[in-house]
Amino acid sequence: MDALERYIHDFSAPEEELLRELDRETHLRVVAPRMLSGHIQGKLLELLVRMLRPRRILEIGTFTGYSALCMAAGLDAEGELHTTEVDDELEPLAQSFFDRSPHGSKIRLHIGSALAIAPALGGVFDLVFIDGDKREYPDYYRMLMGDDGRRPLVRSGSVLIADNILWSGKVVEPVARSDRHTQALLEFNRMAAADPRVENVILPLRDGLNLIRVK
Repeated sequence: MDALERYIHDFSAPEEELLRELDRETHLRVVAPRMLSGHIQGKLLELLVRMLRPRRILEIGTFTGYSALCMAAGLDAEGELHTTEVDDELEPLAQSFFDRSPHGSKIRLHIGSALAIAPALGGVFDLVFIDGDKREYPDYYRMLMGDDGRRPLVRSGSVLIADNILWSGKVVEPVARSDRHTQALLEFNRMAAADPRVENVILPLRDGLNLIRVK
């Protein structure tokens, strides 16, 4: 951690002990632990939830549950958070921390493809955090906006937050024909920027967040 990053951490609200423990466990037990949201991004998600006060949240890509716990901490007691994860091997670790958290009762963990699970949950979502398979980002957007022939899963005023949208800077570099991850992220960013139904801004926090509001 460099000096500026340390300063940001030192002068932001502290990380909860349970989240710090989950961060450690993720780095010890899971491949590619850098996929974890981490303290600053997690605190941003919590504060956005507190400010927006959504009643229903959808998270696409649970990983080990760090971001879900952060959002659940900001969620009102009667709110609910549905999180989907395609890797069933991550379920025991994530669920164990949900069970230990005072906010865990707000979280429903679903194992499988978000493209199949989310439409079956019924209703619409006030906030969606997209952090799943990067190759499927355009499909997530079409699903949420109802462009795949099914009913929309968001409404006017809903907010979408897409993570890893800058993809380590690859979005501004020449893209190999075989690089489906970067191609899909470029398509997602173009879709959001060109869609008159939404307004958006990209934040250069960590690997980039695309904040999208449905008009």
